[in-house]
Order: sequence, then C-alpha cells, then structure tokens
Amino acid sequence: MKRIGYIFLMCTITFTAFSQKESADVRTGNKLYKSGKFTEAEIAYRKGLQKNQKSFEANYNLGNALYKQKKFIEALEQYNNSLALQPKEKEKIAAAYHNTGNALLSDKKIEESISAYKKALKNSPKDDETRYNLAYAQAMLKKQQQDKNKDKNKDKDKDKKKDDKQNQDQKQPDQKPKEQPQKQQQLQPQMSKQNAQQILDALQQDEKNAQDKAKKQQVRGTKKADKDW
Repeated sequence: MKRIGYIFLMCTITFTAFSQKESADVRTGNKLYKSGKFTEAEIAYRKGLQKNQKSFEANYNLGNALYKQKKFIEALEQYNNSLALQPKEKEKIAAAYHNTGNALLSDKKIEESISAYKKALKNSPKDDETRYNLAYAQAMLKKQQQDKNKDKNKDKDKDKKKDDKQNQDQKQPDQKPKEQPQKQQQLQPQMSKQNAQQILDALQQDEKNAQDKAKKQQVRGTKKADKDW
C-alpha cells in the first residue's frame, strides 16, 4: 500500500508558510505515526485541523492515521477533504487518489478503487506502485466476475437436474403399467397351456356322459313304450 506517509516528507517543507502551532501539531502527528502510534497521531492531526481546516497535510495525514486503524470510511472522508482543497501539486493529488483507492479496495469496493487508481495515474503517469495496485484491483474484479458466473452456472445445473428429475418422476407412472401387461402376456400362455388339456378332457368326459345318458334314456323309453303298448 503505497504513499501511506509519503506526504510526511513534504510536511516539513510546505508547512513553513503556516503558523508555528499548526506545524507543531502536524509534526507531532508525523512522529507518532512513524512510531506506530496511530491513535495518538490521529489526535495530533485533529488538533492541527482545529487550527486550520484547509491544511492539505493535516487532512491527508489524518486519513492515513485512520486508514492504519482500519477506519476506512473515515479515512476516505479525509482523503476527499484533502482533494476538495484542490492542491496545485499533481503529486499531492496523485497521492490522495492513490490512498483513496487503497481505502476503497480494503473496503471491498473494487470498481470504485479502480477509478481512484486511474485518477492517480492521470496525475502521475509514471507511478509504478499505483499501476501495480490498479492491475491488482482489476485482477480482483475479474476473479469476482468469474466467481459470479460459476455460481450462476451451478444454479443452472441444479435447476436442470431438478427439472430432469421432475420429468422422470412424471414419466415413471406411465412406464409401470406398460411393464405389467408385458409380464401378464408372458404368463398368460403358460396358464392357458396348463388348463387347455384339463378343459379338453372335461369336455370330452361331459360329452361321453351325455351320450351314455342319452343311450340309457332311449333304452328306458323303449322298454316303457314296449310295456305300454
């Protein structure tokens, strides 16, 4: 993360035109910042801003102190305040936009960070660190988009599998009755073959019984007729 503290070298030069009290507060903040005491540095920079709200260095360095405390939204506000002062030096503008990009990227606002890095490069085209951060943010955005596409494809596959299963379930009842008649057709000839001979034998026996009965009736009738006559 570049330029967190880059302006500190400029502070000792540019603050010669300001009052001694404000310069002392910002210098104190710079020393505390370099020592890693970011909360104390924040307090010192705020004291400097109370004396001069239009101090680019106080606003910008306060943003850096807030950034180090992971207060990204508050840091962005301070970077915006420093840019609103419209400094004439392009290096200052580039530094503010660069750290704006860092804060946005840390807050997972990738597209906005890309825009900030591009503005930084516009004011400092040869800045390799900003160019690197821009490429890194663009790579993150590309990966994010690829992940979204993968998730969409997964959802489509799930929906397709669900639809296929539903269609299969709907077809299943129609298939079962079709299988059942096939089994019946396979069994039916076997049953008919087993019973055919029995039925035939029964019919022949019935016919024989009927013939025997008829013969008996004829004999009886003849006897009776002979008797009656």
